[in-house]
Amino acid sequence: MLAKSQTCAVAGLDGFIVQVEVDISNGLPAFNVVGLPDTAVQEARERVRAALRNSGCEFPMRRITVNLAPADLKKAGPAYDLPIAVGILLSSGQIYLPDEASLFLGELSLDGSLRHTNGVLPMVSVARDQGFSAVYVPTADAAEAALVEGIQVYPTPTLAALVSHLLGETTIRPLEFTGLPDGAGPAANGCNLAHIKGQEHAKRALEVAAAGFHNILFNGPPGSGKTMLARSLPSILPKMTPEEALDATKIYSISGSLPPDCPLIAERPFRAPHYSISNAGLVGGGRTLRPGEITLSHRGVLFLDELPEFDRTALESLRQPLEDKVVTISRVTGSVTYPASFMLVAAQNPCPCGYYSHPRKDCTCSSSAVNRYQKRISGPLMDRIDIFVEVPPVEYEKLVDEAESEESEVVRKRVEEAREVQAERFNHCAGRFNSEMGAAEVWKICNLDSAARSLLQTATNQLNLSARAFHRIVKVSRTIADLDGSESIGVSHLAEALQYRSRGLN
Repeated sequence: MLAKSQTCAVAGLDGFIVQVEVDISNGLPAFNVVGLPDTAVQEARERVRAALRNSGCEFPMRRITVNLAPADLKKAGPAYDLPIAVGILLSSGQIYLPDEASLFLGELSLDGSLRHTNGVLPMVSVARDQGFSAVYVPTADAAEAALVEGIQVYPTPTLAALVSHLLGETTIRPLEFTGLPDGAGPAANGCNLAHIKGQEHAKRALEVAAAGFHNILFNGPPGSGKTMLARSLPSILPKMTPEEALDATKIYSISGSLPPDCPLIAERPFRAPHYSISNAGLVGGGRTLRPGEITLSHRGVLFLDELPEFDRTALESLRQPLEDKVVTISRVTGSVTYPASFMLVAAQNPCPCGYYSHPRKDCTCSSSAVNRYQKRISGPLMDRIDIFVEVPPVEYEKLVDEAESEESEVVRKRVEEAREVQAERFNHCAGRFNSEMGAAEVWKICNLDSAARSLLQTATNQLNLSARAFHRIVKVSRTIADLDGSESIGVSHLAEALQYRSRGLN
């Protein structure tokens, strides 16, 4: 007898409906799974067999053939356990499906209980879009699945409870969609700008970077506060919108990084990988295509501390995502595209020992060693960074100064006001910031007064600016003008943007 159940597969961040066809026929007992399954799906045969028996159901001792359609789509992971078990129970006449279109997701334990499954949120979203009215998921994933509006989510603890529900003996009550939160404020574990003594110039640069979503690089000796400045950035970023929170949650759900007690990522991601990270770990990929750190920091911050120590190949692979805000990973088995709209925050020492040009400590590095160290970061990558900040050592007087510094909450309000100006400027397009303007948009939006145009011409000729650097300076000056509440870009705005440009770049 032939029976069918429905489930879902994930490729990249996109979901695809998979039909599980189960045929039970006479013949020698066998259990075959076809349809391009991976090892985890093949092993579902043993899990399903034990789960059925331990749930009080009968496992048919006949020839069982399971087909996962479409057959040309690779099936991976243990989420097919539950739909395969449901298909076997349907084919053997032990249960009957309700009239509503239902989708089943979940990994089975040998005792019949359902375990956590990665990627529940994007799969439930696809089920809703494809017209399904009900989805059965593990109880541990029900809160995550309930973030999708327009579909009934049934938290299923065990296979036995599901069978009893489908037979009408007991009832599993669906979770109701209660709406998405408006977002969260700054991360609870983030640093506060008020805790950083001195470095007012660097704090101002951080505010400009946050307002316009600009990439920023801190350069200075050890202990000057570069890392603390970077870790304080989340405290001045605007809270995430519901749409941004859902985007981040889908990524963390697929990667298996979603905390079990946190169904929704409400705080902006802040990722700080170690410099020993591989190219696949940073950009994504691997034997099974997985999102990398640049995707996990989508809608948030990617902090690269000790930038010259990172593998050069890994750093060079950032060039395209920094421009396009997406990364496409191609392998022989296929290709996927992941979002990668992140703020790059980097920190570096000026030389291997860290004390080159230090006012009080002598540098022990040779001039050739300093030159080699600084050249580890290529010109094209440096050219994609908007703001360069020198972070000098903090003087004793500032360290012991008891005067209160400006709180992150105050700075965050100014950043939010500048973001609101940009949202209105770009007609409320999600994810549009000054840093993302194209060359054509720059001259439509960035109005420079006559004095600012004259200064820009002089700076371009004297600094030999590339076209990319030229446009980035104008974008940064537009952000500074937004913070100042000015409709046009003046000399003061452009002059501040120029001082954020590294003198070593053209």
